[in-house]
Amino acid sequence: MLRRVAEGVWVHESEFVQSNAVAVQGRAGVLLIDPGVTGSEIECLANDLRELGQPVVAGFSTHPDWDHLLWHARLGEAPRYGTARCAATVRDQLSDADAKARVAAHLQETEIAGRVPLDLLGLITGLPAETARVPWDGPGVRIIEHQAHAPGHAALLIEERGVLVAGDMLSDVLIPMLDLDGTADPIEDHLAALRLLEAVAGGVDVVVPGHGSVGGSDQVQARIEQDRAYVLALRNGRAPADARIGPSAKPGWEWVSDVHEGQLHRLARRSERDGTPR
Repeated sequence: MLRRVAEGVWVHESEFVQSNAVAVQGRAGVLLIDPGVTGSEIECLANDLRELGQPVVAGFSTHPDWDHLLWHARLGEAPRYGTARCAATVRDQLSDADAKARVAAHLQETEIAGRVPLDLLGLITGLPAETARVPWDGPGVRIIEHQAHAPGHAALLIEERGVLVAGDMLSDVLIPMLDLDGTADPIEDHLAALRLLEAVAGGVDVVVPGHGSVGGSDQVQARIEQDRAYVLALRNGRAPADARIGPSAKPGWEWVSDVHEGQLHRLARRSERDGTPR
């Protein structure tokens, strides 16, 4: 079900790891950001938009992870955008004929096996490099591109509505997940991304993470600081004092501690390989 979080901005939360789809009202319809995960939920979203009289006129994928690249025929054939680097990464991923099969095999290990529509996976158009705003007929949506988490990741700032769509950043349940495969300095890339988000935080009333709870104005800076503290702890070789991992983790999210341990292990291996401090 769509939930209004600001004037002309709605969020649809998936049952799968609290994935958030965002719809922004324009003059002729909505911009749909990261539209969801399971087919039934995306159909529900399409029904809600139809009842509001809001066709989808544009789509946007914040980054090239499979769960942010989905689409459904019920949403129509609107152009679907991403940053140039995001789209190039997706093209490279999908150039392998077995790419969708691997996603499907991965999903067989989850509770949503067989429920995710993969036919229209990743059919996005890369915007020219350095494009500052989403090209659509609606409120200005600023693109804040960075290299944290995934290549060509973008947060979107709906300036007139004070809403920051953060992608896989600023979650209350997920720790920062570093791009340990695609960048030479994943820690500094993540810290740089947080600085970009912090630069606009003063004008944000609502923050929508890719996964987790929508936060109000009092949460924006707090989440930036929480993510920064976690990343700095990794950089400095300290155990993070973070409520998202360990005994204080939200029920059902205990697996995030495994993600943390995996990052520690991989960072240690990088340090040993490169002969540099972690």
